[in-house]
Amino acid sequence: MKICFLIRALHLGGAEQQLIMLAKRLRKRGHDVVVVLFYPGGPLEGKLQNAGIRIRQICKRGRWDLLPFFVRLTHAVREENPDILHAYLTDPNIVSVFLKPMLPRGKIVWGVRSSGMEIYRYGWFAGLSFKVSCWLARFADAIIANSYSGCAYHVAMGYPEKKSYVIPNGIDIDRFRPDPEMRKLVRAEWGVTEDQTLIGLVARLDPMKDHGNFLNAAALLKQRREYFRFVCVGRGVDARYRDSLHDLAEKLQISKYIIWVDLTMDISRIYCALDLLVSSSAYGEGISNVIGEAMASGVPCVATDVGDSSWLVGDLGEVVPRKNSIALADAIQRMAERKLHEPARIRQRIADQLSVDCLVENTEQVLSELLTSRRS
Repeated sequence: MKICFLIRALHLGGAEQQLIMLAKRLRKRGHDVVVVLFYPGGPLEGKLQNAGIRIRQICKRGRWDLLPFFVRLTHAVREENPDILHAYLTDPNIVSVFLKPMLPRGKIVWGVRSSGMEIYRYGWFAGLSFKVSCWLARFADAIIANSYSGCAYHVAMGYPEKKSYVIPNGIDIDRFRPDPEMRKLVRAEWGVTEDQTLIGLVARLDPMKDHGNFLNAAALLKQRREYFRFVCVGRGVDARYRDSLHDLAEKLQISKYIIWVDLTMDISRIYCALDLLVSSSAYGEGISNVIGEAMASGVPCVATDVGDSSWLVGDLGEVVPRKNSIALADAIQRMAERKLHEPARIRQRIADQLSVDCLVENTEQVLSELLTSRRS
């Protein structure tokens, strides 16, 4: 089958990484794959190009470049004439519905990657887009969510249940694995000794990730034990939000214990350096790539009870209420001091639950069934 993926851009993000992995694997299985981008220049484009996957860039010139952009997009989709137009995230999902008349034999598939979003935090336009998506979802031929919580949330908001499927993310366990030598190297770069316990938060600088909760928990931990060190890995587009986090660390008097890392190195190296990973999200998570990648690297996790984090961590980590820094600090301390679970067992859970083969095979099955129903 010919599959055309539709996404805004290929910046560093979980949804983008999953799209790339899925596109590459589907191509290896003999499908014709092309990726259409609203905006060019994302740092992940090279991964597709190196895999021989074509990219079509529509070159949207901003939010209000509407009619000319849509004309260019329509031309590209008509030329490609895919069997499946698979959109990722809200705006591409919406746009894909208006492309449906250009694909009389094609099927429209939406990709849902979040749950319980507090849309009001992202401005009126994001709120309007989400409401429009809830109304237009009935016109999609299938909706694939990456989490059970995300699927349930969107169905409650008006998405059609009969068209909705859950296919969890896939984690590349060949890429994410324990590496003692890399652990020593990265910790040395950061000035972290082996007798210190390194707690990491790997997340873009976004309110939904609730860095403030993590920083408050870090301050509580430093009052109890001197051996804790912390690292925040990620970047964001809002300089004011970033500065507010640095100001909070100063106010809490923990700045000298925190390493701030803009994600420039291979993320797999970072997990190897950690003793414990924390996911402190307040809302919006579907299924966390970061938790899956850390666990595949043998790193135990403490997560807030958002999205499918509880299902993913299982009995190999701890899950605490969101926005509760005391509970978060207590769980981190318990996990750091007891070291209850072997890295091999933590890693095996991801191999069992988030296999890349399962991601690809389940997606292929859903898409194939759509085309079979079309022919019948």
